[in-house]
Amino acid sequence: MLDVVLAALRDGAVRRGGPLPAGGPDAVAWNLAPLLAPRALLPDTGDPQALRLLTEALAVSAADPADPSCAAHLHVPPLAVATAADLAASALNASLDSWDQAPGSTSVELAVLRVLAGLVGFDRPESAAGVLTTGGTESNLMGLLLARDAPSTTTGSTNAAAVPHPAYPAHTRPTIHCSAAAHFSVARAAAILGLGADAVVPVDTGPDGAMDPRLLDWALADARTAGRTPLCVVATAGTTDLGAIDPLRSVAAVARRHDVRLHVDAAYGGGVLFSRRLAPLLDGLGQADTIGLDLHKLGWQPIAAGVLLARDASLLAPLEQRVAYLNPEDDEDAGYTSLLGRSLRTTRRADAFKIAVTLRTLGRDGLGALVDRCHDLAREAAARIAALPSLELAAEPVLTTVLFRYLPARADPDRVNAALRRRLLAQGRAVIGRTALGTGPGSVRLKLTLLNPHTTTADLDRLLGLVLAAGVRAERDAEAEAEQEDQETNL
Repeated sequence: MLDVVLAALRDGAVRRGGPLPAGGPDAVAWNLAPLLAPRALLPDTGDPQALRLLTEALAVSAADPADPSCAAHLHVPPLAVATAADLAASALNASLDSWDQAPGSTSVELAVLRVLAGLVGFDRPESAAGVLTTGGTESNLMGLLLARDAPSTTTGSTNAAAVPHPAYPAHTRPTIHCSAAAHFSVARAAAILGLGADAVVPVDTGPDGAMDPRLLDWALADARTAGRTPLCVVATAGTTDLGAIDPLRSVAAVARRHDVRLHVDAAYGGGVLFSRRLAPLLDGLGQADTIGLDLHKLGWQPIAAGVLLARDASLLAPLEQRVAYLNPEDDEDAGYTSLLGRSLRTTRRADAFKIAVTLRTLGRDGLGALVDRCHDLAREAAARIAALPSLELAAEPVLTTVLFRYLPARADPDRVNAALRRRLLAQGRAVIGRTALGTGPGSVRLKLTLLNPHTTTADLDRLLGLVLAAGVRAERDAEAEAEQEDQETNL
């Protein structure tokens, strides 16, 4: 069956012929429809060719992160060794909610967490704890949940002021303070936890896109003056667009001064710790109470490989659960360790295994070399963009993302940049990202997220050539549409 899958993946990639299927959403849906029709997907009699047919169809219709022209998102080509390890974990099908379902996998996860606790710089990694998550969104949710339900430093009870209630006046509700460029999952987590999205207080960033700790200091003081309760500061180590990293040591000092929990969302930037050259960018990370990492980004793991780390195991106490059929107390006392009380999930696969195999196979230097290569690619792409008169670089890259735009002579730049990206998608020739820098007219930007270490400078030149060609065509189309609109207005 493995031979069938590998052959189907190869044949599908050949049929696709590029980083994604051509034709756009309608063509993809139309091509898959015969295989996904109800009677085809659940026939009365099974189809022995289903594995081959559906795998090839999936490959044909995939966006392939291993293609150098697929550079839109934090979406990596996974390491082959990690993919093979993930197969082993899938076959053994451990579940991390009780020791007797995952004896070895429990030890593997604990060992991986110890290594990562040392990597992030916790002063006592042996006292740290954590859990594997589905990614930054779950890690941020857990970080805020732990802050909300933290025992009071004065009473030892759950922090009742952290739990909002419709009867509370709005001005008494708790607050979460984060960069204005923080991930959207912070606001989503606040809403899920019953705090309300309006509990999130955005702190303005400087020109580099990083949070200003002086403004954070004032915001925390203002919240208390208004009778509100600051629950948590969320710092970002690698914003999705600019890759900006908040000044972690200064932010940690402000949080300590106000006696507020510090969570760091290092989903994107945490992987630079493997690089000895770039690790200083995360100076002060070990001062955090909780940290979220995503090794399915700058760690090249198959999805999912998120991690939540806590400075001390006691910080996970709000998650503690005791269930007779999974982790009875006498079993725990006898050494049958359960990880049930560390996660929001019950059934949980052994995602730590692929990470363990990767760490041991490549070592810090091997993974660091991959990080450095992708950072170098981003700098090379930025230099090429800056040298092209038809393109405008938004900022020098901090990590591996590059923001820029095409500069039309007369047409609306937002309209042209949005259209040229869709043109490339429809042609199946390139996958580049789109975002906004600021608000209002002129804010649309294109984005390269360079996470494929095998990409060459020739690949970059080809990709930018595709952008320029699509830009010329989109500009002509926009001018023609504008002229048509003018004629209709005059009529």
